[in-house]
Amino acid sequence: MLIQELIAKKRDGKVLSNAELGQIVHGISDGSMSDAQLGAFAMAVLLRGMSMDERVSLTQHMMRSGRVIDWQDWDLAGPIVDKHSTGGVGDKISLILAPIVAACGGFVPMISGRGLGHTGGTLDKFASLAGYNPYPTEIEFKQIVKQVGCAIIGQTDDLAPADRRFYATRDVTATVESIDLITASILSKKLAAGLDALVMDVKTGNGAFADSYTMAQELAQSIASVATGAGVPTRCLITDMNQVLGHSVGNAVEVQESIDCLMNPQQADHRLRDLSLDLAAHMIHLSGLTKTHAQALDKATEALYRGQAADKFAHMCSAMGCEVDVLQSQVFEPMPIQRDIEAPMTGFISTMDSKAVGMAMVAIGAGRRVSADTIDTGLGLTQVVQVGNVIAKGQPLAMAHVRTEEQFQQLNAALLTAIHIGDAPDTHELVYQIVEGKEIAS
Repeated sequence: MLIQELIAKKRDGKVLSNAELGQIVHGISDGSMSDAQLGAFAMAVLLRGMSMDERVSLTQHMMRSGRVIDWQDWDLAGPIVDKHSTGGVGDKISLILAPIVAACGGFVPMISGRGLGHTGGTLDKFASLAGYNPYPTEIEFKQIVKQVGCAIIGQTDDLAPADRRFYATRDVTATVESIDLITASILSKKLAAGLDALVMDVKTGNGAFADSYTMAQELAQSIASVATGAGVPTRCLITDMNQVLGHSVGNAVEVQESIDCLMNPQQADHRLRDLSLDLAAHMIHLSGLTKTHAQALDKATEALYRGQAADKFAHMCSAMGCEVDVLQSQVFEPMPIQRDIEAPMTGFISTMDSKAVGMAMVAIGAGRRVSADTIDTGLGLTQVVQVGNVIAKGQPLAMAHVRTEEQFQQLNAALLTAIHIGDAPDTHELVYQIVEGKEIAS
C-alpha cells in the first residue's frame, strides 16, 4: 500500500496493522517517506489516536530501526533494569538511583539525554565532570556495566534512529503532545537497551511536561502497558513536580548534591533521598531481586546508608574516564559571583513555580532553548528553599552561582516571582500513584 493510503487510513480513524506500521517506520528510516507525509501521519495520529496494539507495534518497529543491545553473551549475574523520567527541575535522581541498584545486584545500562527547555538533562550533568566520556564503544559500555553494575551514557545515532527523525518532525508540526507518539518515542530508545524490567518516573505539576494529573495518568498507563506488551515488565510512578527536587538546580551543582546524598544520606533533602530510594526499590522488586517492595526498600536503604552506592558511583565515574576521585573532590568550581537571593518578607514558602525557575536557568545559559545551544555547566542555584519552609525577611531563598551581575539580577527577579511566601504552604504528595502495565488483548 502507498504511504499516502496509510496516512488516509489513520486519518479516517482506522487501525493500522503491524505490517503497515512497519512500512511507515521503514519509510521514516530510509527517507522514502517525505517530511510532508511524516507530518501528516503525525497529525493523523494526534487527532485520531492509536489502539494499544498499534502503540506496541509502532514502538517495536522504531526500536528495531537501529541497533538493539544484546546482553546474551555477557553472562551478567543479575537482571538488566533501568529507570526513565519524563523530566523535571532539579531532577538528579538517576545519579543516585543507578549506583544504589547496582549495589543491590542489578545491572543498569542507562542511556540518557541532554536537556531541552526548562528540564535538565542527565547527560549535561555528567558533562561537568572532567574526563567523563559519555560515548564509549559498545564493548566498553558493556564491560563497564558488567564490572561496575551501572553505566550512564549518551544516546548514540544508531539507537532508534527513526525516532530521531520522527521527533524532529513532530517538534515543528505541533504534534509533540500525542500520548501515542510520546510513548513510542520514549520506549523505542529505552527498550533498545535490552532490558528485563523498566521503572518510569512520570512527573506531574507546574514543572512537568505532563502538567495536568489526567495527562500524567494517561501517559503512565500507556507507557506501562505498551512496554509490558512489548515484553518488558514496566511500572510507572506518578510523582510531584510542583517544586524543585532537592536543593540545587544546574549541572555541576546537581552532581555535587547527588554525591553529597550518596555520602551523607541522613543530611540530604528528604524528598530527593526518599524518591530515589523508592524508585530504586521498585527497580529491585520488579526485576526479581526481592519478593516484595518492602524487602527491596530495605535493601536499597542499606546500600545507600552503608556507602556501597557511593562506592559504585565513584567506580562508574572512574571507569568512564573521570580525572578526579569524585567522592574526595568538589566537582564544581566557585563562580565569580556567589550571592544569596533574599526573601522579601516573612512567612511560609507556600508555592513554587518550578518551571519558571528552570526557564530562568535557561535564560542565563545553564540550559538550552534549542538543541544547538551550548550550556555553561558551572552556573547554578544551591540551598533552594522547599515548600513548607518557614522563612524570615532577608533570609536566602537560594544562593546564585553566576559569572556576571546581569545573570544574578535575572535570577533574582525570576525567583522573587516564582517562589511565593504566604500564611500557609500548599504541600503535595511525593508519589501520587503507582501504575502497573496491563495485559493487552490480542
